Amino acid sequence: MTTILIAGVDEAGRGPLAGPVIAAAVIFDKSKPIIEGLADSKKLTARQREQLAERIKTNALCYALGRAEVEEIDQINILHASLLAMKRAVELLDIVPDLARIDGNKAPDLVCKVETVIGGDATIPEISAASILAKVARDAEMLELDRQYPEYMLAKHKGYPTAIHKELLIKYGPSPIHRRSFGPVKALI
Repeated sequence: MTTILIAGVDEAGRGPLAGPVIAAAVIFDKSKPIIEGLADSKKLTARQREQLAERIKTNALCYALGRAEVEEIDQINILHASLLAMKRAVELLDIVPDLARIDGNKAPDLVCKVETVIGGDATIPEISAASILAKVARDAEMLELDRQYPEYMLAKHKGYPTAIHKELLIKYGPSPIHRRSFGPVKALI
């Protein structure tokens, strides 16, 4: 009996006003036990996500990250950019999965079978793992961008449209990493 290789796929960064959208694809090694504590990345602390990310990387058969840049988000919109990041993540896997389970109700065009699962990041271990890897990678990138653009306090809000981020955006205007197609940024151009 052959094992069906399932990739879980999710993204992080659809809602922020700044930075890329990053997706992850994860295929677990079925010979290893399921990792305890997997959950929707939004329900975990940063420390829990980072600890789980290390375990996911160690226990996965393979994993990959894909991304869509701010310019792509502004050109094709955030939904299509998210799907593009997911497609890139799956295409970067070392192994072609038999099935990709995608969090949500929209799926990218892939070479394998695709199944969408609303709330999959909370119920499907592979999607939870992808959710965690994508969030950890994006948060790390936002910390790096905070060093380049300290006036926006990106380390504090990771680019999300918080009150302080909006105030700083008004004060300093949009940076090159701000999504110009998003309302609060577009209003300042």
